[in-house]
Amino acid sequence: MDTHPDARFAVISDLHFYDASLGAEGAAFEKALSMDRKMLAESEELLDYAISDLLRSDIQFLLICGDLTKDGEAINHEKVSAKLQTLADNGIKVIVTPGNHDINNPGAVGFSGDEKWMAANTSAQEFRRIYADMGYGDCFISDDSSLSYVSEPVPGLWVLSIDTCRYDENSTEGESAVTGGSISAGTEEWILSVLSEASAHGKTVIALMHHGIVEHWKGQAKIHPDYLVKGFGRLGGLLASHNVRLAFTGHNHAQSIVRADFGDNFLCDVGTGSLVTYPCPIRYCELDVGDLKINTNTIAEKLRTETDFAEIAESIVKKNIAHEVARSLREYYVSDCDAEYIADAVGEAFSAHYKGDAAASFRPEFDFNSLGLLGKFVYATQKQIIDALWESSLLGDNNTVLNLQGAPVSERVWNGEIVFAHRLFAESNSA
Repeated sequence: MDTHPDARFAVISDLHFYDASLGAEGAAFEKALSMDRKMLAESEELLDYAISDLLRSDIQFLLICGDLTKDGEAINHEKVSAKLQTLADNGIKVIVTPGNHDINNPGAVGFSGDEKWMAANTSAQEFRRIYADMGYGDCFISDDSSLSYVSEPVPGLWVLSIDTCRYDENSTEGESAVTGGSISAGTEEWILSVLSEASAHGKTVIALMHHGIVEHWKGQAKIHPDYLVKGFGRLGGLLASHNVRLAFTGHNHAQSIVRADFGDNFLCDVGTGSLVTYPCPIRYCELDVGDLKINTNTIAEKLRTETDFAEIAESIVKKNIAHEVARSLREYYVSDCDAEYIADAVGEAFSAHYKGDAAASFRPEFDFNSLGLLGKFVYATQKQIIDALWESSLLGDNNTVLNLQGAPVSERVWNGEIVFAHRLFAESNSA
């Protein structure tokens, strides 16, 4: 039987903080916003609201699943650290892990009028220094070959922060950072040594990492592999075999909880959406013996309540995803009408996945017969993704109770691995 120390904590992810001193107006900045589903201009306001909300809670610690900044700009990291220090000063332990945007990022820029200019980015050593009070300064075990470390925020509970980012591969001549994630053989050996030591000392371990470790929708590993850590099945099995039942992840910008079984063991991947992408979530969690109770507070509906901010925030997600898809479809000579119709369906599916708790009953009708011949052929290539996003987002993504002891009652097989969606083993929490 798995037991966990009692603990109260919160989870946020993908802050993508952007300081206005880098330029918040002009054609170049507006172009960047128009191509991004992240609300960079509102990132400081959203983070400030989240910190105020966290300060009103009774949590003991906060987990942050990476991508703290827009693109690793040094000034953005310094500002984020200063804001998080408010939590630390009020007795809330902050534990961070890096994201693919955060370190050695050649895309670190500022904006002035019609131009972009190169901003100072952040090295791994600087990241460790900046977040010394957010995990790195008081960790008692760390990995020499990565920014992975172990923290013990409450007695008996170890947070294993696994650095899955490939910032050493970033090119100074490139325009963006490497998106995908992996760990080295040395880091995997280090993880194994940590898990063995935790077992020897009777410690419970939960994992914190940026990239996903369980597929969050059917076919994700094949279609969007960069959103999962390379070798996720092997790493998930390693964690599960050492009684790690929970991994808190980000990167996908989606509220999504899934589970993978490895023989008699299992691992739950609790994915948390981006703080700057609708619905801008904060997860509040309570560990109680064999259960994890999760309740989610979404900021978008609470910010600027006298305006239609929430509706605009949601429309940004749908519009920008649809725009990207439509542009790709036109390259295959799909008509403008069909491209926009298909793209809107993809935008709706991703928006539902981001929000969590999606179900096929909420899916808008799609008139396949209205498409032209080429449109029908291309839609068939997109339908797998659309179906998977709707089918995988089952009730329980936002407010739920995960049983960390019991076996699931049903299963689905994805890519040869048995993967259990949270609805099949979670008890819905109506609170």
